[in-house]
Amino acid sequence: MNDLQPPYLQIAADIEQRIADGELRPGDPIPTTRAIMGEWGVAMATATKALAALKQADAIESVPRVGAVVARRRLPSRSAGGLERDRVVRVAMEIADADGLAALSMRAVAAKLGVATMTLYRYLDAKAELTQLIADAAFAEIKYPEPPPGWRSHLRVAAQLQWATYQRHRWLPRLVSITRPATLPGLLAYALWTLRALDGLDLDPRTRLHVYATMVNYVRGTAVNIESEAGAELDTGMTSEQWIKTRLPIDGPLIAQITEPGTELDLESLFAFGLERLLDGLTLMITPRKIRR
Repeated sequence: MNDLQPPYLQIAADIEQRIADGELRPGDPIPTTRAIMGEWGVAMATATKALAALKQADAIESVPRVGAVVARRRLPSRSAGGLERDRVVRVAMEIADADGLAALSMRAVAAKLGVATMTLYRYLDAKAELTQLIADAAFAEIKYPEPPPGWRSHLRVAAQLQWATYQRHRWLPRLVSITRPATLPGLLAYALWTLRALDGLDLDPRTRLHVYATMVNYVRGTAVNIESEAGAELDTGMTSEQWIKTRLPIDGPLIAQITEPGTELDLESLFAFGLERLLDGLTLMITPRKIRR
């Protein structure tokens, strides 16, 4: 068996492939728990989980007095021949971009590809892995320019590149972890390019990492609002500026206690303002170090 997948998924994928190849046809009995135990040399619990996975994928159904059979109403599945992991990830990103992470599932990806759900387990272990892969693919889209001179300008560009990626993929901020980062190529490429800004600044490893993580977390934290703002705009048919203007006749006196009514505040200006203040703070920390050198 392939050690990259749990045994029960390998068994389920093997049976699913038999269905896709026509070896098992709609209405044909599926190997029983005991037959699976004997053929694959696994425990009863593993065999039971394999059958449960097939049922969850709508590959099989239970028939009274017969047992588990190939589902009669399922769409005909194609062989996985020619299917590549990059294609699976691309389709998953398209689903997330169009309908959000809530719409993303192995079943939805399989349906769009025109293959059986269990076929995907030959390329992916689970939805958790799929979400990591689409996050990595989003960062892999970044085209890195030649870094501008100076650490501050370099970090500013890095933040802007990250922000632009979040705008293209509104679901992405929720998949980026600061404390449990995924070590995948696209994410690593961004980290390495960004950390080059701190070369030669005489920062210890812990400080370098904290500077990087603080900036990434600032951009990510602000970008979390992109998805909710897009949803609110869709629901109301108004931008945030338009919505605020409609609220002025009602909320104007309350707003006046905080600021001048009509003062603009949007995500772009908030991001740009906060980024410069973050860089100001890092400048106070880094500049004395440079002077001491």
